[in-house]
This record gives sequence, C-alpha cells and structure tokens, in this order.
Amino acid sequence: MKHILILFLLSITITIQAQQTNIVDYKSIELDLKIKPEIKEVTGRVQVFFDILKPTDSIYLDAINMEFDAILLNDIKVKTHNDGKKLWIINDFKTSKYYELQFNYKVTPKKAMYFIGWDNDGRNQVWTQGQGKYTSHWLPSIDDMNDKIEFDLAITFNKNYQVIANGKLEGKIENTDTTTWLYDMKAPMSSYLVALAIGEYNKKEEYSKSGIPLELYYYPEDSTKFEPTYRHTKTMFDFLEEEIGVPYPWQNYKQIPVKDFLYSGMENTSTTIFSDAFVIDSIAFVDKNYVNVNAHELAHQWFGDLVTETSGTHHWLQEGFATFYALLAEKEIFGERYYHWQLYEYMQELAMQEQQGGHTALLNPKSSSTTFYKKGAVLLYMLKRRVGDEAFKNAIKNYLKQYQYKNVISKNFIAEVEKASGEDLSEFFKQWLEDAHFYYEAVERQLATDSEMIRGYLQINCDPYSSKCSEYLTSWIFDESKIKVIEQMPNKLQPKDFKNSIKVRQAIALNLRQVPLSLKTEYESLLKDKSYITVESALYNLINSFPENTKQYLEQTKTIIGFNDKNIRQLWLFLALITDAYSDAEKRTFYKELVNYTKPEYHFEVRQQAFQFLKAIRACNDECTKNLKEATAHHNWRFKKLAKELLNKKE
Repeated sequence: MKHILILFLLSITITIQAQQTNIVDYKSIELDLKIKPEIKEVTGRVQVFFDILKPTDSIYLDAINMEFDAILLNDIKVKTHNDGKKLWIINDFKTSKYYELQFNYKVTPKKAMYFIGWDNDGRNQVWTQGQGKYTSHWLPSIDDMNDKIEFDLAITFNKNYQVIANGKLEGKIENTDTTTWLYDMKAPMSSYLVALAIGEYNKKEEYSKSGIPLELYYYPEDSTKFEPTYRHTKTMFDFLEEEIGVPYPWQNYKQIPVKDFLYSGMENTSTTIFSDAFVIDSIAFVDKNYVNVNAHELAHQWFGDLVTETSGTHHWLQEGFATFYALLAEKEIFGERYYHWQLYEYMQELAMQEQQGGHTALLNPKSSSTTFYKKGAVLLYMLKRRVGDEAFKNAIKNYLKQYQYKNVISKNFIAEVEKASGEDLSEFFKQWLEDAHFYYEAVERQLATDSEMIRGYLQINCDPYSSKCSEYLTSWIFDESKIKVIEQMPNKLQPKDFKNSIKVRQAIALNLRQVPLSLKTEYESLLKDKSYITVESALYNLINSFPENTKQYLEQTKTIIGFNDKNIRQLWLFLALITDAYSDAEKRTFYKELVNYTKPEYHFEVRQQAFQFLKAIRACNDECTKNLKEATAHHNWRFKKLAKELLNKKE
C-alpha cells in the first residue's frame, strides 16, 4: 500500500506543483521555533491556515530533509507523506475558506540558515538567506514566490543574544536560560523573504518623516562606526517614500550586519540583512560605503517585497527597479553629477559585456546580474526621459497600488506606463526588453544631453598627448574628466597635478606605479590621504620605486589597518616579510600575525587576503594549510572556490 501511495504521489507531483496556487491559498503560518546552534538544529511547532479553492486529494508544503510528528488537520490526525522534499497532506479536500494544519518538525539545515562561529572562537551568529527558493531548508513553507503568506514567528534562543525577524516585536517571554521573541507580520509575503538574524547587537532607533520606526543594529564594539555605516539612512527612506509615491508598506524597517554573508545585502521583508564588510569608519566611507546597498535593499521593500515577480523572466522588475531607485536616492545625497556618472559607468559595463559576447535580453531568465540590475536601471532612466517625470511617477504609483501583495509580469508594468503617458510604447519595450543588443549610442546621447559633466568627459582625449593635456589637471574640469586624463597620460604628470581632490589623487596613486624621482615628494604625500585605497596603492608603489626607503614608508604606515578586510595591514605585513627592513625576530611576529588572519573566526575577506599573501611568499605552514582545508567547506561559494584553487596549487 505504501508503494502504491508513493507512485500515486509521483504521478501527480508535476501537475500539482504547476497548479497548487490555483488549488490552495495559504493564508498564514504561525511558528514557534527553537534553535540550537551548537548542533545546528531547528525544532518547531507550526500552524498553517489555508483555504481550498478547488476540490483536491492532496496539497503540500516544501520541506527539505525534515522530520515530522503530531500532524493534525483541523485537530484530526491526517494521512501524510514525506518524500524528503515535500510534506504531502492526503485528504478529501473540499472547497472551503478555513483549514488549519498543525505539526511538529525538526531539521538540520544544509542551506538557507547559517550557524556562524559556534565551532570556533569567532563571532557567534545565526542568520538566514532564502534567495528565491531555499527557506524550505529550515522552515516548512512554499518555495513558489507566487504564493504570499503572512508569517508570525516566535523564536526561543539563549537569552544573551538579540533575535531579530520580520515584522513587529510584540513582546518577549523571559525563561530561565532563554528568551522567546514574538514577531508579528500584518501583511503577506513570499516565503523566500522570511528571515531572522541572531547575534550580539546594540540598536539605535530613528523614525522616518511618516513615523516608521527605523531599527539600526550594530556590534557593541562598533559604536564609533555606527554613523558612517548608516549615514544618510533616514534621508534616503524619506526620499524614497516621497519619490515612489506609495507609503512604506510594512510595520517597521530593520537593518542587521552579519559575518560572512553570501552577498552585499538581502531585502527580507522589513528586515534587511547585510554584510558586515560595510561596517566602516569615516575614512573608509570615501571609498567603500553602505549607501548604495542600503538604498538598493530599501527600494526592494516596494519592488520585490510588496510587488513580486512571477518568475525569473521578469527579474528586472525587482533588480532593475531597485538599482534605479537606489541611484535616485543617491542623487538626492550626492547630486546629479554622481547620478549621471553612475549611469555612464553602467552603460560602459553593459557595452563591455556585449563586446565579450555576454549580452542577453532583459526577459531572458538566464541573464547576468549586470543585465538585470544595470540594463534594467538604464531602461528606466530612458523611459523616464521618454514619457516625462509626471507620467513616470504616476505609472509607478498606480503599478504598486494595483498589484500590492501580488505577483506581476512585465506586461503589467508596461500597461500602467502606457495608461499614464497616453503613449503606445510597444516599440520602446520591444527594443529594451526583448532585444539582446544594448543601445549604447542612444544612452550616451541622452546622458550627454542631460549632463554637462558627461559632455565634457566625452570631449576629453589625451591618448594622443598634447600640451593642452598638461593643463587639464589644474583647470576647472570635473574630477571624472581629470581621472580620465590621468589614466591616459600617467607618465606625463607634474608636481602641480597633486594639488587636487582626494579622488583625483587616488587616481594618481592607482595609475602612476613607477614613481619618478621628480615626483617623489609629492607622491609620498599620498600616504597621508584619508583614503585606504590611496594609501594601499601608494605604499606598494613607493616601496617598489624607492626600495632604499622601505623602512621609512613602513614605519609611517605601521598603525593603519584599512577596511574591514585589513587591506593595508595585510599588505604591510607582506612587504615587511619580503624586505630586509626588520630583524628575523620581528619578522617571526609579523608572520604569526599574518597566519593568524587565516583562522575561521575572521571574515572570509580577511582570510582570503591572508591566504593569497602567504601563497605569494610560499609560506603557508601547517596551521595555514589546516585553515585553508577548512575554508574549502565554507558556505560562501566564491571563497570556497578560491580556497580549493589555492590548496590544489599548494599540493
């Protein structure tokens, strides 16, 4: 009988998967979770409330490698089948507006929930990353983003940690050694946007102009980095609410940095999780700040969370929109020059992708991130210029209101733009959505029309060097044009050219690698710039150009750490180890420090730099090798790939 049931279920699986959203409407899921990080286990009691839209003999929840017991349907024991991927509920379901499913479950997630630091002496955290379809690895749910559900989470964990999840914190229950955190959502969302983050955090709370609580989390030791990390957050929130024209759709907005995150950030509903590599000081803000990622994930709260694509074919409706609105938010802060320059760089990247044969149509679900994000943003820029600001804004507002808490395809958006503008835009969208070709010339013309800075930049050409070029760097021209001049004629620089902005001086550091004696004094001044990129490049280039002054340059920079990946400190250690500037005893101390950075308690970006430096000097000892082998099982696939490559070369 068991085998007959399995065969029956297999025969209907394909049909049910395609049609379940037409058969069952999952309304809400209430979860009471207990997380045991030491053994990487999740246990829980779940209540699922749903309506049956059409009579059926089975429904399912996605549930990867989970164990279940005490399964009840409307308080009565029900037949089920667990195939390791789905929990099937077998019943003679009639059309009805109310069903309740209850069960207990247990799982050791292999994906989507990550237990950081519990196996070593690092920072202890638990965080999730659903990424479209993986929440079912830790939570019985629906991988199909077309099924939107209201989730309420009760999470029990060690009372010494903060627990953050979607929605509003309604209260906490204090137990002997644990605390149960009660989070409530008022509106539905796709399952992949369910999230939690657990760790040691402090929090500062601000309020938007409209009264939305903005909860900003940070590590207790990073209080001095709070302001530069979250700089402009409230300004961008207020701007996007006004610019989009639709109120922020959730109860509050939380942001939490985590260690070894898979991406820059993730727009979980009301709860953005982002990489703590963006936790920075004021110097780092110049070169590597959180502003763009911050704005991008915030824009997703409307474009992706409130209104969600039906499938990857329409992924640009999420990523293109978030990229474009992040740029608009940055324009509010940094000005129009910044906005147009970023669009120009997007255009350049898309043109390069096409030259390399990687271009695809925006409606191709296998397109690259460059296409979805940047071509999508450029499309919206060109569309806004085509139909005008008022029609564009009205279309956006109507689109979001019409499809709030629903799923969309590109035609839904197109219809709203045509309605608001009164134009037939079929040719425009055919060109930008269906054509793989990127219309570089059209975008360049539009940018040149809109921006004096872009017009000036396009006119600059110092490849065939002329005496006029030598005057550009001390003229009124914009920094972007000066940087272009430096890239074209780095060996023609003069001492007066160093009297420039921090970004132009950075371009000198990056492009003038062999420093002539005539520029030695001016180039040495770069070591004092408030830019970690400038200092890193200048330190290396100066030692390479003037090895007799190695000790002087190293002593001048020995206390500088750099970004969170310790870029300057690790370069310093590398240079100190390969020169004769220090004694063998001192070098042993430096070497020990560099090897120490390969340990699992450090961020993977710190570790990968340390591995690469040690590989460069052929000095990956037993401890380094042990840590390298451990890294080959890391959850971040890029770091894992690098570790495997380095290990194979070593062996």
